[in-house]
Amino acid sequence: MHDLTDKVVVITGASRGIGAAAAVEMAKSGAKVALLARNRDAIDQIAAGIGDAAIAIACDVADADQVTVAFDQAVSHFGQIDVVINNAGIIDPIARLGDADADAWGTLIDVNLKGAFYGVQAALRHMPTGGTIITVSSGAASNPIAGWSAYCASKAGAAMLTRCLDLEYRDAGIRAFGLSPGTVATQMQKDIKASSVDNRVRQMDWSDHIPPEWPARALAWMCTPAADDLIGTEISLRDDDIRSRAGVYDA
Repeated sequence: MHDLTDKVVVITGASRGIGAAAAVEMAKSGAKVALLARNRDAIDQIAAGIGDAAIAIACDVADADQVTVAFDQAVSHFGQIDVVINNAGIIDPIARLGDADADAWGTLIDVNLKGAFYGVQAALRHMPTGGTIITVSSGAASNPIAGWSAYCASKAGAAMLTRCLDLEYRDAGIRAFGLSPGTVATQMQKDIKASSVDNRVRQMDWSDHIPPEWPARALAWMCTPAADDLIGTEISLRDDDIRSRAGVYDA
């Protein structure tokens, strides 16, 4: 367990998968957590399970105004923000470039890339003396995958966003990271399996994917000084040394 006592953590995409697991893990580590997602019923249920250390805030990260309001609500409730986890993401459209729906392609960019940007901006407004901002990335940021042009482009953009954040704000005390968790046993993998475009990820068995508790534990570890030597980088959970340092095998 990583000690996050009295830290306030905002997590986007907190209704399921990595986001939901991260909310539980952060709370177990002593943090107060603000769960942001479009599915209010889901985050209400997760927050209720955590207790007074959690608040659920309905928010569509593709809407800059909603993100601003949600972060303001978190500060109003908890008094501060110390950590932001930009986790919200979608995989559709899964389609070859010539077949992809342009509106759906743009919607994915709105959520995965622009949503991360809105989260960074909102975080910076509430972190005048520093804090931690982590964006959940993917191996797709650097490796093209058939049918995933929108997803790959969005994750590549988010990885560069993290590098720019580190360049501009490290001296202001901001700890910026990306986390590439590998393939995780979430609903997204079920959607990939059901898609019509074949690729190496679609061919994987469910047992090949890691549980969401592993990246949740890694995210908590990244919020501590134990990860300071990796500030500004994209951390891969495929790395056995990283898994060992983060203690994910016990998650």
